[in-house]
Amino acid sequence: MPVVLPTDVKFEGVHSPLTTMESFYKTDCPQCGKEARRETDTFDTFMESSWYYARFASPDANEPMVDQRVNYWTPVDHYVGGIEHAILHLLYARFYHKLMRDHGLLASDEPFTRLLMLGMVLKDGKKMSKSAGDAGNPQHLLEKYGADAVRTAMIFAAPPDQSFEWSEAGVEGQGKFCKRLWTLVQEHISAGPVPPLDIPVLSDAAKLLRRKSHETLQRADDDYGRRLQLNTVVSGVHELVNLISRTAPDDLQNRASIDEAIKIALVVLSPIAPHVTQALWAALGEVMPLVQVSWPAVDDNALVQDRLNLVIQVNGKVRGHVDVPADIDEEAARELALGVENVARFVDGKTVRKAILIPGKLINIVAN
Repeated sequence: MPVVLPTDVKFEGVHSPLTTMESFYKTDCPQCGKEARRETDTFDTFMESSWYYARFASPDANEPMVDQRVNYWTPVDHYVGGIEHAILHLLYARFYHKLMRDHGLLASDEPFTRLLMLGMVLKDGKKMSKSAGDAGNPQHLLEKYGADAVRTAMIFAAPPDQSFEWSEAGVEGQGKFCKRLWTLVQEHISAGPVPPLDIPVLSDAAKLLRRKSHETLQRADDDYGRRLQLNTVVSGVHELVNLISRTAPDDLQNRASIDEAIKIALVVLSPIAPHVTQALWAALGEVMPLVQVSWPAVDDNALVQDRLNLVIQVNGKVRGHVDVPADIDEEAARELALGVENVARFVDGKTVRKAILIPGKLINIVAN
């Protein structure tokens, strides 16, 4: 040592040029003096995988290996990788990035701004992988249920940063959901034209659906943008579709609220199930492709509740529910609660000591 690498090399094929250079790999052992073979694998894979993101920013640069474009694209806004790379690869990427910074090749201090490490897909408790031969071929699932059902099932199975046990039953369930969404939209379209939304004259059912629609949108904003919990995006759309199905289209403004709710559901679900949502979006008469549509804004007024369902407890046990104004005070809530038949039965013959109101949630009647 040191062994100086040759510079008169010829790159042919995908192998190291050193493997064909006898002048390099044929040598004598420095200890025993006998014929020996030098190691030709001299460039660790981490040296290549630790800075590829910077090379992607300027793929045709020659001297140096990156150019000024790298400062526009780095640091990477959002890095998504497997949990098995969470230590060495990311550690070396930081080392290499700081080395390039110190040599003036780029300006930023860190390679990545945000990071999401994906959990592993398990089968019988073990990681599914090509090398283990248990990764499986999803083609039969794609042919039977469609790509959107497979994608939605994978995302719905668990938070993206957690590992989960693979089950084809989940694909079947999301396939049924996609069909249900399709049927729901087709029935809505067949009912005829939809009038403009007139918020002041909405029925209670329409107000409830609008609130659920914008709650779903608000939650999706946070799940996509901050929490990165894509599985709850899917569950939120499930809940919204359930409420759409329960909202009677017997009123024109109900239909207007249903139309708004369906479009919000399609926009929210589109990054996960792009094919079915685009087909339904076009069927609704929308000309601009869904992928180009601006993300809708949350209507804060729609989130305001005029009335709510208050849980009634007697001595800590649930005994009933009552529909009340959202801004009800404790005394008025107490009177309404005591007027509920089942509640009255549990306080009959007892003295009501106090009523504890938790606004927006419940009232607890203490009696003995």
